[in-house]
Amino acid sequence: MKMKKYMANTMPEAMKLIRNELGEEAIILNSKVAYSKGFLGMFKKKSIEVLAGIDTFDPPPAPVEKASVQMVHSSKATDEIKKELEDLKHMVKSIQRPQLDNKYPDELETLIHHLKEQELAEELITTVSDELFMHMKENNQKFDLEEQIRNTKKILSSLLDQVPFGGLSYSKKYINVLGPTGVGKTTTIAKMAARAVLEKKKKVGFITTDTYRIAAIEQLKTYAGLLQAPIEIVYNEIDLQNAMKSFETLDIVFIDTAGRNYKELKFVEDLQKLIDLKENTETFLVLSTTSKQKDMEVIIEQFTEFPIEKYIFTKLDETNSIGSIINLMVKYKKGLAYYTDGQEVPEDIVEANQNELLNMLLKGIRYE
Repeated sequence: MKMKKYMANTMPEAMKLIRNELGEEAIILNSKVAYSKGFLGMFKKKSIEVLAGIDTFDPPPAPVEKASVQMVHSSKATDEIKKELEDLKHMVKSIQRPQLDNKYPDELETLIHHLKEQELAEELITTVSDELFMHMKENNQKFDLEEQIRNTKKILSSLLDQVPFGGLSYSKKYINVLGPTGVGKTTTIAKMAARAVLEKKKKVGFITTDTYRIAAIEQLKTYAGLLQAPIEIVYNEIDLQNAMKSFETLDIVFIDTAGRNYKELKFVEDLQKLIDLKENTETFLVLSTTSKQKDMEVIIEQFTEFPIEKYIFTKLDETNSIGSIINLMVKYKKGLAYYTDGQEVPEDIVEANQNELLNMLLKGIRYE
């Protein structure tokens, strides 16, 4: 294959160049917007970079040529094709490699570096950087870091306006709390229940379906005793219905589901058969900020059949980056109820709001 990279001001202009040189049979392998360096890092010129190619082949040797000549020719052609394929791989990789560091003016370097350190998704960093860069060009001015931070909050706020923030609504009786093992789900339930008792004077109870871990049952029993709240352990749907009937006079009932490996579909299906998802429920999914984002995405996608409106993120005190929280909220259009930052009950739980979340994301940003 014959390949060549073309630069043009517009895509139609690039296509014309390609047709003139490679002909109508040429194919587009990749394209992207590129920026040339401008004066003092500003006013970069936008252009289109296109990688195009066309299949080529040598005519077969004449019948009168000897077999040895054919073999040499074939071997040479194979080597050339291999070399071209390797060159193509390198060119495509170089084109696809993120260009955030040299795409924008130097003034944005500190902000971009901070957002990367916070593990904000690259597409969100690009959105923020593009908006700031365009605003700087349109107004023919530079932004100091403080102005960049203010505008970054506005840009991300416009994305987060689409999802809800805040904790328990106190309008639903049954609170289903879902999540994988190891995220601190039982402790989080205790924190939510303690606040409902101490701050809202609600009568609460607990139901646990986590019959796999004795330690989890004993932990919840301890919290229930401290709050003078009843607790029921359920093994099947009938047990759950009986427990609900016994709690008819309570204001709120927290349902602690089994902490299993919900990357396995079987456990999700078992949970669907057990818990009640009727109208008088709120359902939260608990995730740990110390988990890899890809692992959290697998869990979220396994729970698509559940009416989850908001996440609860735990262990903020064990991580230095919170970008994954915003990434998942934007990607899956789910809100944020609480985040926790320690083991103390009920102190170490914070009801989420948009402004504080963005403040945490941008906290500590400074010129190096």
